[in-house]
Amino acid sequence: MPIRILHWSRDRRSRAVEEFLMRPAFDGEAESVAAQILTDIRRRGEPAVFAAISRIEKLVLKPSELRVGDDEFEAAWRKTPAETRARIQEAHDRVADFARHSMRPDWEMPTPHGGKLGEYFTPLDRVGVYVPGGTAPLASTVVMTATLAQVAGVREIVACTPGGRDKTVRPEILCAMKICGVTECYRIGGIQAIGLMAYGMRKIEPVQKIVGPGNAYVTAAKRLVYGTVALDLVAGPSEVAVLADDSANPEWVAADLVAQAEHGSGHERALLVTTSETLAKKTMDAIRRQVAVRSRRALVARVAENDGILLVVVPDLDTGIELVDMFAPEHFELAVRDPAAYAKKAHHAGAVFAGHWTPESAGDFAAGPSHVLPTGGAARAFGGLTVEDFRRRTSLVQYAEEDLRDALPIIRKFADIEGLDGHRNAADVRFER
Repeated sequence: MPIRILHWSRDRRSRAVEEFLMRPAFDGEAESVAAQILTDIRRRGEPAVFAAISRIEKLVLKPSELRVGDDEFEAAWRKTPAETRARIQEAHDRVADFARHSMRPDWEMPTPHGGKLGEYFTPLDRVGVYVPGGTAPLASTVVMTATLAQVAGVREIVACTPGGRDKTVRPEILCAMKICGVTECYRIGGIQAIGLMAYGMRKIEPVQKIVGPGNAYVTAAKRLVYGTVALDLVAGPSEVAVLADDSANPEWVAADLVAQAEHGSGHERALLVTTSETLAKKTMDAIRRQVAVRSRRALVARVAENDGILLVVVPDLDTGIELVDMFAPEHFELAVRDPAAYAKKAHHAGAVFAGHWTPESAGDFAAGPSHVLPTGGAARAFGGLTVEDFRRRTSLVQYAEEDLRDALPIIRKFADIEGLDGHRNAADVRFER
């Protein structure tokens, strides 16, 4: 399994390292395919949706089979062990608690002459949640998306997830949806699921916003429907960067890198940046040993064959932070003696996991913040999904007469600059006697 150890510094840069960092956020071929399917769905509606399901998912669904019924939800609940339901509930409660703490309150401030300014927040009415199926049934994604919408007060939470060959949705996923407040579920995945949520079809209303991670085709489809609906962020193949010094345990570091490489698309990225060449070599050996006994070893091997696992030795931790910032990873682990000293130095990371006892998988399943995070370098401009993504911010301006009189010179001047005499008159007319 090919794994490289390379060196990088400000003075001795490595083209191979920097090529690894500069992975694309979007796939051109995926966008071309997505554009064709979405155009067909927009033009033909329901027939195009079912044609795409048949062609891509290899399922022949009747319109009556698209929505998961209440009976299927109840059967899934009974089939799922009570201990599994309890752990899903616990994860939901942790995420909900974090979301409630992070909600911005409505606020007001007085104007100089008796009016008021402020902001208030209201939930969206109908949102769409994409839950990947593929090689792994991501019940955790339900928790990390629908829970936030539930806490925000969204009335209608629509979930799309692909069904299996037998047309069923995994019971754990349906249990998570029930716990997290999903009001509608459709057994559909990929580009066609994004089209369904964005454009709607007979008896299915479109949503206002689509959230959730997905493969390159889902990511491309989301980008193409932006404007028709709102979106969360670019959330494609998973990636991690670990910054480690010689205090790190190579077995732990290797485990964290392997965990991100096992998702299954083949385009994942796992990067170790370390000040210790010894740690890099021990980590490389540990990766090979661990992969050999993992159930998804073939998927991890494919990532390695695509040069998706890289170990880089740097002269010091500050240089390491610089390199990690260039990568702008979805997940950033700090496996160093003093993680607090470096946590806020990384400006381009979707989420930071500080200290030896904070594996990224804790963030995937249990910690509280959503695991829907920007990938492909999008962390340079985007943050992760939060409860505020499910609420509208509305500003409030309420002037008293003297507030408007006080602002009149500003209004007049800008109206004159911009040649908008109607704007000037709208203020002036109120003072005509």
